[in-house]
Amino acid sequence: MMTLRNATLRRGNRVLLEDVSLTLHAGQKVGLTGANGTGKSSLFALLLGEIHTDSGDLDIPSRLVIAHVAQEIAALDRPAIEYVIDGDAELRDIEAQLATRMDAQVPWESEARGSGCRERSETDNGKHIAALYARYENIGGYTVRARAAQLLSGLGFAVAEHTRPVASFSGGWRMRLNLARALMCRSDVLLLDEPTNHLDLDAVLWLEQWLLGYRGTLLLISHDRDFLDNVVDAIAHIEHRGMILYSGNYAQFERQRAERLALQQGAYEKQQREIAHMQDFVARFRAKASKARQAQSRLKALDRMTVIAAAHVDSPFQFSFREPPKHPSPLLRLDEVDAGYRGAVAPDTANNTDADASTMILKQVMLMLESGERLGILGRNGAGKSTLIKLLAGKAEGEGSGLSLLSGKRIEGQGLRIGYFAQHQLEQLEPTHTALQHIRNADPQATEQEARSFLGGFGFAGDDAMRLVAPFSGGEKARLVLALLAWQRPHLLLLDEPTNHLDLDMRDALTLALQEYQGAVVVVSHDRYLLRTLADRLVLVADGRVTPFEGDLDDYRVWLSQTQNNTSLHPATPVTKAASLAVDARAQARLLVQQRRPLEKRLADIEKQLGRLHEEKTRLEAVLADPVSYQAENAARLKDIIAKQAQVVEQLQDIEEQWLDVSEALSSLAPA
Repeated sequence: MMTLRNATLRRGNRVLLEDVSLTLHAGQKVGLTGANGTGKSSLFALLLGEIHTDSGDLDIPSRLVIAHVAQEIAALDRPAIEYVIDGDAELRDIEAQLATRMDAQVPWESEARGSGCRERSETDNGKHIAALYARYENIGGYTVRARAAQLLSGLGFAVAEHTRPVASFSGGWRMRLNLARALMCRSDVLLLDEPTNHLDLDAVLWLEQWLLGYRGTLLLISHDRDFLDNVVDAIAHIEHRGMILYSGNYAQFERQRAERLALQQGAYEKQQREIAHMQDFVARFRAKASKARQAQSRLKALDRMTVIAAAHVDSPFQFSFREPPKHPSPLLRLDEVDAGYRGAVAPDTANNTDADASTMILKQVMLMLESGERLGILGRNGAGKSTLIKLLAGKAEGEGSGLSLLSGKRIEGQGLRIGYFAQHQLEQLEPTHTALQHIRNADPQATEQEARSFLGGFGFAGDDAMRLVAPFSGGEKARLVLALLAWQRPHLLLLDEPTNHLDLDMRDALTLALQEYQGAVVVVSHDRYLLRTLADRLVLVADGRVTPFEGDLDDYRVWLSQTQNNTSLHPATPVTKAASLAVDARAQARLLVQQRRPLEKRLADIEKQLGRLHEEKTRLEAVLADPVSYQAENAARLKDIIAKQAQVVEQLQDIEEQWLDVSEALSSLAPA
């Protein structure tokens, strides 16, 4: 158990947490939420002993093993799997002791004590070695490589990559190695700060299941609603320098917080009325001798009163994508396109490192995009999702030995404007320019006031619009790139993991803006909430093909579980080796969809009937509540209304029973 009591935490002159108390129990899984800059990462640093409280107490039992994901990783020559195993410090220590004792030419106790000591020390040394081997077995030493390989495979590393040196991986993949290393530690407490940022959807789903089986205490910072909903059993929310612990997952937290804020606002308004009444009394009667004592009493009551703050939950982000000019039709078409790499050297599809040349990633792609399209792209890591996005963006033409359109046609509508968001664009911002300068550079005709007003919706209000980009956080850079895209009025938005580094408020604002956007959107994302609320069509990238996915994200989870045996395949492995498994899995997913679809349609029809009946019931109750209905001249009409109300109530009961039956049947078909 870890306990924080009446703690205050500052960074510089800024108070992050004030008089905060929190207790974490063994086995508890807690999501830590709050806007960027409220102190979530600083709380992690406090728990790790990197900083200390300015006041208050932190109690952590000395025996607790706390694991966390390092934010930096050196360019090591050490094989990836050995680097991950290093996360189990005790196991490595036992291995080192065994190596020292087994290789020692002299006993571990000094021979200076005489020949009798030598015999005794050899015996003691043997006992100690036996104890080390026993402990090694107890902590899973003989299965450690298999466990490390399982972690690496779950996080998207092909078997052939397990022995590659750490230095050969790109930055995002090194962060995955750090995550695997933290999971390898047999910890009592696990601290995870945005662990899904560098993961694809399949790796996120795998991590979700791993964390559900974790037996220690988990403290998780995440801006992924679905991930929080499925993993945690409590939410510790930071705002206004305080922290409140809510029971339940994120969805339950939102409901509880809304109720608490509603009560707070009601109490605030009531108190404001009381204060106004007291102040009015004092103002009117303070000078009258007969009322002076009462007025003085009310003044003292005002001084003693604990002022209730008004509830405030407004998001700092409110923006929209500017309406594009006249849309071409169709916007874009891929006609029997093959895409891949040709030349002497080609980037590896998984890790952006050197691999064999002339690799075909996608073949015979047929895809047409119209205005208003909402397309989500699904597929395993390395299958070619980002390649498809680059194809649509026109990044695979005329690039020499890089990604190339090998055959087929990519046809743009006349005057098509494309807005393309990818993580590498964050690093292409000009570090010596401000956010305002970036907008003015993109559109020299824009006035300063127009640009400032627009940037304010993305969180760059006032002086923030004049800050240099160089010290920006990842979230600030992502917001600026999104602002630049929105300003350009594109017909087509291509978004490759747009929510990385964004907090929940910004994700909500982005989701709303995309829903109202008049153009077309194609998105690759591990954020299931974004995919579920935005995409009305899904395609699956698998085995080099791009095909419609006739299902939802639950069906995709089934597809992933059915093809789990494929995780060890390197992207360069011939697709025929996996074809039969993939076909079977897709067939099963389609069968599940076919079974669920009529039930879902029936449920939607029932819900429409329920809506109409509830409206009718409300209308009739309003008529019955009107005194006019009970006048003598309305007696016949009143009788009809009462009969109609009884009929509607009976119909409602019948329809509600049908709703329960269909819902139960649909639930029985839900994926495990």
